[in-house]
Amino acid sequence: MKALELTDASTFELVDRAVPEPGPDDLLIAVKACGICGSDIHGMDGSSGRRIPPIIMGHEASGVVAQCGANVTAWGEGDRVTFDSTIYCGVCDYCRSGHVNLCENREVLGVSTPDFSRPGAFAEYVVVPARICHLVPDAVPFEEAAFAEPVSVALHAVNRVDIQSGDCAVVVGAGLIGLLVIQALNRECCDNIIAVDLADDRLELALELGASAALRSDREDLLDEIRRLTYGQGADVVMEVVGITPTVQLAIEAARKGGRVCLVGNLAPSVDFPLQSVVTRELDVVGSCAINGEYPEALEAIAAGEINVKALTSRIAPLSEGASWFERLHGGEESLLKVILQPD
Repeated sequence: MKALELTDASTFELVDRAVPEPGPDDLLIAVKACGICGSDIHGMDGSSGRRIPPIIMGHEASGVVAQCGANVTAWGEGDRVTFDSTIYCGVCDYCRSGHVNLCENREVLGVSTPDFSRPGAFAEYVVVPARICHLVPDAVPFEEAAFAEPVSVALHAVNRVDIQSGDCAVVVGAGLIGLLVIQALNRECCDNIIAVDLADDRLELALELGASAALRSDREDLLDEIRRLTYGQGADVVMEVVGITPTVQLAIEAARKGGRVCLVGNLAPSVDFPLQSVVTRELDVVGSCAINGEYPEALEAIAAGEINVKALTSRIAPLSEGASWFERLHGGEESLLKVILQPD
């Protein structure tokens, strides 16, 4: 099979590899579409330590069942599927208590660390456990089904903050996940959603996708304007979708007393945290990690048009052009959101 392999830091090659054999509880999937994730871009140069070469990356994918493992009875060849990015064991205490995203033996598709290496879906075929797969509705194209993973990430983050009808929310960061979070907040009847970013084009898109206001993060009166738009108090909920010190600090200060802050982004491994502001204003601060059962909801939302993924698709390209698209995305000079690769 053809596969796009990271062979060295920031170096990709289209290689020939043997078609992998599914284990007894696995499915062999013929990949039809796979999105390039921001974590792939940040990891390709070796800086994250989670894309150690050689590795076939790719975890936002959909395809068709090509072969079932000997123990698999719930799936059949030809079934249209997508799958979780998290490969959880299903037997540890976290899995058995319903927190598969916190699995003690967690691996991630298309990720390579000193502890594990799991080939991903930038290839003609990929093997995944049948337990992490989900049926794709016939009406959902494969390139839209490939969004089920990032949509699920956004839904899980919003589920962490218990949105109440009429809540005011601020979303710090209008990249792909931030734009999906805005739409997820809309689905939860959040009345007033303020998007914050540096990029004017992304702020314009945020307004198209449901934000009620869009503010540049470099304006001097940013916090004053947020308070003006939230009845003088600050937001009930703030979703931080970047993960660096300035945006985390902004998220904390944008929340009202007793408000909730969800940390979704994690570009930096550590940040300067405004502890006193959190304590004295009694904020609830939670983290959001990956996905915990949101896939069916994500597929339903995509199928119903409640979450618009077409607007976030910058380009659909053949797998053979993958190296050049990674280079363009890593360069960051173009306004690109999601690039989806398809085996030729």
